[in-house]
Amino acid sequence: MAYDVTLIPGDGTGPELAEATRRCLDATGVKINWDVQECGIEVIEAQGKIPDSVFASIRKDKIALKSPITTPIGKGFRSVNVALRQELGLYACVRPCKTYKGVRSYYDKTNVDLVIVRENTEDLYAGVEFKAGEAKTTELIQFINAAATGKKINSGLQTTGVSIKPMSVEGTRNICNYAFDYAVRHGRKSVTSISKANIMKFTDGLWYDETRAVAVAYGAKFEDAKLANGVTADAQLAGKVKDGSGVQYIERLVDNMCMQLVQKPENYDVLVMGNLYGDILSDLCAGLVGGLGVAPGANIGPDSAIFEATHGSAPKYKGQNKVNPTALILSGKLLLEHIGEKAAAEKLERAVSSIIEEGKYVTYDMKADRNDPTAVGTREMAEAICKRMAELG
Repeated sequence: MAYDVTLIPGDGTGPELAEATRRCLDATGVKINWDVQECGIEVIEAQGKIPDSVFASIRKDKIALKSPITTPIGKGFRSVNVALRQELGLYACVRPCKTYKGVRSYYDKTNVDLVIVRENTEDLYAGVEFKAGEAKTTELIQFINAAATGKKINSGLQTTGVSIKPMSVEGTRNICNYAFDYAVRHGRKSVTSISKANIMKFTDGLWYDETRAVAVAYGAKFEDAKLANGVTADAQLAGKVKDGSGVQYIERLVDNMCMQLVQKPENYDVLVMGNLYGDILSDLCAGLVGGLGVAPGANIGPDSAIFEATHGSAPKYKGQNKVNPTALILSGKLLLEHIGEKAAAEKLERAVSSIIEEGKYVTYDMKADRNDPTAVGTREMAEAICKRMAELG
């Protein structure tokens, strides 16, 4: 069987990474028909938008591998990543952060094995913003100040920008269902729900109400049994779930979670949270295992999924055959798992892990000395991984 997969090479170092990853996935023996779609910063600036052909290809193929795309900071178009997630309904961002022997880290003696499950479509990243000084922003602030909530925006009408933080019952349930389903399917021990409900009562408070309801529906064990008191799961929710009685449900406030992860990351497993917290904590967790260079990612919706590295496009290294391809290759491993090619995914990960631990055919950033002349390039590291897969059989 051959799989149709959209390939988005991106820009900056993206095309080099995409080619390295394509070679590794092809070397697993899984047959893939690649539909290459250009969607780099130059293309988007020329067309003024993401090309329609990109959305059409992903909707047709259902699966995409995407290399990094540059996002202008403070001006220009919004993140392509965010646009793709919102347009395609990719509500679940999954970012595993795992210790690999040979990767330098302050935690290299700790077995870190975390999975960030981040809600992708709501929260402050929904993009509902009002610019300071515009008439509609002034009108909104005046409306808020006149509302009978007891809360007011006390800064200047002409000098204040506003962002809206929408969080829904449906969005929260969907992502927590995904997190529990992931935990059950992968034999994980716990799901930790992360929020700031002590301050944001009606958004993050809703988050905890709904994640508790999902945990009850799965039959999860509550770390704090008092949290389950009075919580019920409606029939519609309960009818969608699998047996999660072996999974523990934990709650942590986001600031405390940051400290917990720095002090004892080995105590946690699957972490589920909203969009903004997920963006921040996924980088923190990547830092625990050596950085974004070894952090893969997936964005999954009901109809399609995009697999991508979590790092940027590093345009200053464009065309130098220098950057580390591990994160995108491991994203390819997640792609293989998603389409049901579990054996191929495991073989690819074993080969990547072996090459990293050996430390011979790795890029400069994975050497003990970043100036080590024995460091290889992007292409050569991918070739070594392909060769190792052949050796593994």
